[in-house]
Amino acid sequence: MLFSKPMNQLQRLLLSARRVSSSPITPPPSCLLHKRLFSTSDTDASAASLPSSHQTVQTLESKASNKSRNTSSTTSLNQDELAKFSAIADTWWHSEGPFKPLHLMNPTRLAFIRSTLCRHFSKDPSSARPFEGLRFIDVGCGGGLLSEPLARMGATVTGVDAVDKNVKIARLHADMDPVTSTIEYQCTTAEKLVDEGRTFDAVLALEVIEHVANPAEFCKSLSALTIPNGATLLSTINRSMRAYASAIVAAEYILRWLPKGTHQWSSFLTPEEVTMLLQRASIDVKEMAGFVFNPITGRWLLSDDISVNFIAYGTKRSDLGDI
Repeated sequence: MLFSKPMNQLQRLLLSARRVSSSPITPPPSCLLHKRLFSTSDTDASAASLPSSHQTVQTLESKASNKSRNTSSTTSLNQDELAKFSAIADTWWHSEGPFKPLHLMNPTRLAFIRSTLCRHFSKDPSSARPFEGLRFIDVGCGGGLLSEPLARMGATVTGVDAVDKNVKIARLHADMDPVTSTIEYQCTTAEKLVDEGRTFDAVLALEVIEHVANPAEFCKSLSALTIPNGATLLSTINRSMRAYASAIVAAEYILRWLPKGTHQWSSFLTPEEVTMLLQRASIDVKEMAGFVFNPITGRWLLSDDISVNFIAYGTKRSDLGDI
């Protein structure tokens, strides 16, 4: 169910963004926003010791600008992060291994994706293959946990990852099923595909942006890969104390779901920062939802609580100049 109440908070956010950006930002219609986009409790008192969201976005964009001036082909790769995932690439399809949280979260992520993209592309959500005829790209595909169900729902899927071992594991697993064997896997980056002129109806980058070196440049690449009026979906972890407690302390040190050091709290982005980065890359955020884990049932649920894990769905503006 969708409500318009959160618009007051979103409008304040976008008005603040205008003060730090010369380009106007148009707030999305309130009728298309998920229950509540932002809450002052989501980025708690811990943020007081950190730069503001606007300052953080300015810093990210400044780095992107400097980098683009110094190199002909920009990149958002973080070599340390690539090494971490290369070391555990063999475990992508072990449901009790390091990627257990993603296995558990996948049905919930897919429920949000199916709902928003069926609405966006005017498809029947009750259809077994609602995405027939659409081209999707899974950026940072890992072992293919998201790519495979998207292919089963009819999409023509391209999965890309900068870790060669991830792509090899994804290809081996996909080839076990004739339906998923059609997935085009590549060991490459979003930036390289932009250079090649590739575009897609929908671009998905789930649990990726917190691992890249340059989030601003990464968002620009996601936008460039999205056709005008196409859809972009991005999920990540909020930079809140609740996220530190659950995604790092609990998941890595207590429950040991993830190897220690998988996440760096300083690399997390708040919903405000994600929204501004996407807006400045010509993507208007239309809907946002949270993922909440129920320890009793062992399942993830869609929620309006975006204080830890959240996902954003946006559309690329059709009146584009250079991104």
